[in-house]
Amino acid sequence: MSRIGLENRKYTRARSTDYGEGKGMSVTIQNLVLDRNNLNQAYLRVKRNKGAAGIDDMTVNDLLPYLRENKTELIASLREGKYKPAPVKRVEIPKPNGGVRKLGIPTVVDRMVQQAVAQILTPIFERVFSDNSFGFRPHRGAHDAIAKVVDLYNQGYRRVVDLDLKAYFDNVNHDLMIKYLQQYIDDPWTLRLIRKFLTSGVLDHGLFAKSEKGTPQGGPLSPILANIYLNELDKELTRRGHHFVRYADDCNIYVKSQRAGERVMRSITQFLE
Repeated sequence: MSRIGLENRKYTRARSTDYGEGKGMSVTIQNLVLDRNNLNQAYLRVKRNKGAAGIDDMTVNDLLPYLRENKTELIASLREGKYKPAPVKRVEIPKPNGGVRKLGIPTVVDRMVQQAVAQILTPIFERVFSDNSFGFRPHRGAHDAIAKVVDLYNQGYRRVVDLDLKAYFDNVNHDLMIKYLQQYIDDPWTLRLIRKFLTSGVLDHGLFAKSEKGTPQGGPLSPILANIYLNELDKELTRRGHHFVRYADDCNIYVKSQRAGERVMRSITQFLE
């Protein structure tokens, strides 16, 4: 396939929908997040995923004893809006082709809380995510994305416009992120908690830095927040009738000719700007 490059990092808003559950009553997202079964599942997921300790050096093996001692206080602080996430710990992972991938590792307690929120947000936003989005989604993955590309190739779409959205994790606008979330969910408690995670800061070699933009890779909330942020791009590509495949920040549009590719590149550049 021939490739046409395009780089940018800007996105626009998502559309709104409602979320409700229960028989004749409204169930807030807060209640769903703090539900005992949901918290238990979040704990098990964090335990299973293992991973490095955050800035407090608490490991996943320390989490259960901590919860036995502090569960009541933890849930109360969350419910009352007093919970304050710790800064994430900066970790740099070397890339095979050079350079480093920067991760922000939350504490294991923060990971459990993030996981509890992500478990509730996922089914809400799965309703509106594009069928052409394959990254960080349940029952979808790289093999599905490849199958979609093969299908487009067989249909004659053999030229590719690369939308290189690199580093978008580090450039997420927090106000826009909250605005997009507001249009789908109506729960101030949840929105405030997510903003706290977005702005918790980074500890890098003992030095604290504010997180005024971005959503650090490394926490359970980051993948779904990234997909929410890019959802409007998916919608715009669909509205224009483009054939595309997106996997996280890798997005390709497939066309049948060089001229079509150049035309698409110009128009999408204008949209992103």
